[in-house]
Amino acid sequence: MPMVCARRRSGWFALLLALSIPALPSAHAQTRDVAGARDFPGIGRFGGSVITGYVAKDFDAARLQAAAFKNDRPADARRLEGRITRIAYRTRPGPSILEVSRNFETQLAKAGFETLLACDTDACGGIPFTEAIDVLPVPQMWVDGFNYHYFAGRKTEAGRETYASLIVSQNNQDITAQLTVAELAAIENKMVDAAAMAKGLGEAGHIALYGIYFDTDKAVIKPESRPTLEQIAKLLTGQPQLNVVIVGHTDNQGTYDYNLDLSKRRADAVAAELVKTYRIAQPRLRTAGVGYLAPIGSNAAEAGRALNRRVELVSP
Repeated sequence: MPMVCARRRSGWFALLLALSIPALPSAHAQTRDVAGARDFPGIGRFGGSVITGYVAKDFDAARLQAAAFKNDRPADARRLEGRITRIAYRTRPGPSILEVSRNFETQLAKAGFETLLACDTDACGGIPFTEAIDVLPVPQMWVDGFNYHYFAGRKTEAGRETYASLIVSQNNQDITAQLTVAELAAIENKMVDAAAMAKGLGEAGHIALYGIYFDTDKAVIKPESRPTLEQIAKLLTGQPQLNVVIVGHTDNQGTYDYNLDLSKRRADAVAAELVKTYRIAQPRLRTAGVGYLAPIGSNAAEAGRALNRRVELVSP
């Protein structure tokens, strides 16, 4: 009984919240994609849409509903881990939720996705259903819990599973849609300790590091990079005579000049953090950015692009 009451309270709270938050004024809707955003390859977008939210992570988790709710509870909820891409769109006034949904579903079918679930508001599970899916925050994405369409699909290619989900709703006269693609993969061991760094520099003159993290198109080091930064500092502290060049690398998404600049800014950010937090002398660190000029994987596939997005230590 307490669990049932809790679910009812949650539903009523969501209802009151939906009624109390005004719809976003379409007059102020953006007219161009957010910086660094791009359509998912092979799927694209509904004509006339702009990307209002974009988050792509090499390793993350996403929630997908593979079946409609039963008695206000998930019937087949899946937690997916791997490369997760979330893209939110907003259309101009005119199309319906169904028209946008069907266009996306057609593209997903052409891309090889088989339908797991396709449902509208009541058939999905109403407001509780929308509380159990991943949606980018307002104003990037808007979901009306009383009016939406949801799709979930799956495909297997070369032994690798990929899932896609789509939520389409409405804000004023604009249609909002979010596509989430989860390319399943086990987490890679990207930790390289100081001893491995010393070995790589001694034997090959350089070593690639994948434990330094940045958001897409940004050069601000994320907190989860700390273990790798600590190992770099340990290496340099233990070998006071050692100087290194910190080199930033990117994949080929974006222009040549943009990637060259981004890779240099990321290398600079690593050097600055080593100086500020770990007291490494600035003259021991030089930086460079080579963009996508030194790939170690094919940029034609996401697995190769993930390998190319890295920071390297180079022995001068």
